[in-house]
Amino acid sequence: MTRRYWNINLEEMMEAGVHFGHGTRKWNPRMAPYISAKRKGIHITNLTRTARFLSEACDLVFDAASKGKQFLIVGTKNKAADSVARAAIKARCHYVNKKWLGGMSTNWSTTETRLHKFRDLRTEQKTGRLNRLPKRDAAMLKRQLSHLQTYLGGIKYMTGLPDIVIIVDQQEEYTALRECITLGIPTICLIDTNCDPDLADISIPANDDAIASIRLILNKLVFAICEGRSSYIRNP
Repeated sequence: MTRRYWNINLEEMMEAGVHFGHGTRKWNPRMAPYISAKRKGIHITNLTRTARFLSEACDLVFDAASKGKQFLIVGTKNKAADSVARAAIKARCHYVNKKWLGGMSTNWSTTETRLHKFRDLRTEQKTGRLNRLPKRDAAMLKRQLSHLQTYLGGIKYMTGLPDIVIIVDQQEEYTALRECITLGIPTICLIDTNCDPDLADISIPANDDAIASIRLILNKLVFAICEGRSSYIRNP
């Protein structure tokens, strides 16, 4: 794996609140090696370890992107949704930021069928065909299109399973993580002090409740992906 310098700054992470964990009563003992202190009833994450694993994750996505691999970013809770969409669009990744539909990856044939339906409806809307249908039929199809846009809009260009999945909040996206484990898809997971660090291929200990923390972690990963894609374009 390529080793590069990703400008991961501890002070910058502190300003973003990356080090704030959950309350000391709400924690997973397996996170003990990643916790440096307790402060006012809150666990404090060891940012040196965060920097190490974030750097490893950046190396991984850079190498994958430089080989033309495909990424999926998953983060559906309100505090993560906008950051996930922005990061994915910037790095030309697929994303799920509303709801992970059970079986989205393990039952890929069904997801693929939904995506074909979604693309067909989009085409019909763009060509104006929907507006030429009877009002009742048009209204029904427009509702279908709106539903599909909400849940599949971020993966509308996916033609197969992703090579790497980046997950924001292990607890919230546990179903997605288990599906990736079942399929053997490598995962990078942002984990707070109430998570299990042994589930993902690379777990990045960080505050998964603060928008600034989520954005900082995603921005570092996105930068690495973009750098890798540039390398791939230059050296096809």
